[in-house]
Amino acid sequence: MTNLTQFALLVPIALLAGCGPSGPSYRVYISNESSGDLTIIDPVRMEATATVPIGKRARGIHPSVDGKLIYIALSGSPLAPPGVDESTLPPPDKSADGIGVYDVAQNKLLRKIPGGSDPEQFAVGRDGTLYISNEDAAGVSFVDPVKGEVLHTIPTGEEPEGVTVTPDGKLIYATSEDAGTVTVIDIATAKAVKTIHVGRRPRNVTFLPDGSRAFVSNENDGTLSVIDTGTQEATHTISLGEGQKPMGQAMSRDGSRLYVTTGRGKQVVIVEPSTEKILASFEVGQRPWGIALSPDEKLLFTANGPSNDVSIVDVATRAVIKKIKAGNRPWGVLVLGR
Repeated sequence: MTNLTQFALLVPIALLAGCGPSGPSYRVYISNESSGDLTIIDPVRMEATATVPIGKRARGIHPSVDGKLIYIALSGSPLAPPGVDESTLPPPDKSADGIGVYDVAQNKLLRKIPGGSDPEQFAVGRDGTLYISNEDAAGVSFVDPVKGEVLHTIPTGEEPEGVTVTPDGKLIYATSEDAGTVTVIDIATAKAVKTIHVGRRPRNVTFLPDGSRAFVSNENDGTLSVIDTGTQEATHTISLGEGQKPMGQAMSRDGSRLYVTTGRGKQVVIVEPSTEKILASFEVGQRPWGIALSPDEKLLFTANGPSNDVSIVDVATRAVIKKIKAGNRPWGVLVLGR
């Protein structure tokens, strides 16, 4: 892409993303796993404006129900990439485990609350309760963020990762990387009610807005498992193509598009849920993981771990219009605002 073409793309997009002289109507927050901090991106200026220390292995990231706080999963367990002999790793620093609580208005970390052992990903319930995957403890913890207490821990398969609440707010779907399953947990009773077998190394779960189907990214199979939530059964899979390693997911508000990062495949794949067809795929960066859409769904953001940057994609042209340096091994992406 020439400089002139890039400039032509940036000008209208910047105008659309902003809200006049008062600045951007939203911000993009990136959790950086290795540097243990939060990168804050201004989407109008398309640059990082601040870096805030958070704690060790910052990964899962979500806002509070009112949007005034951001929760970040922190862990003192050492990095253990696939193929590494974990017996050779240093012991975990359990004092570092927890959920960081960041105040958006004050731009600072307020405190760290318990999040179970080795928290990785989580979801926020309608009442503000946090549902957290504890990677080294094979369970999902229910946490009251106000009291800072772990209320329950529900057993799942080994190495739980993705945690998502159904659109009606009644159930949790939690993936198990090791078992290749999704555990369905009833929130009211705090009990597992179903185990659904999916593909190898399932990472994340995303629901259609009406909650009728769920899509599970199976990294080692290069597929999405499709779950009928009425029967709570995986009915079939969608292949994303040779060399793809599906990881993170972002669904459009109307459910017409599902965007999937593909890790070592370096791409984002666009799936049309109504037909389950692959509409397009395009390269975004090195091992993209976290992904999120801007509020107007004109921009897409991906966290590219090995290259320590974030790609900003023009959704209409499917072109990377800028890469922004983040911290070390950016992991999660949160878009917060209107």
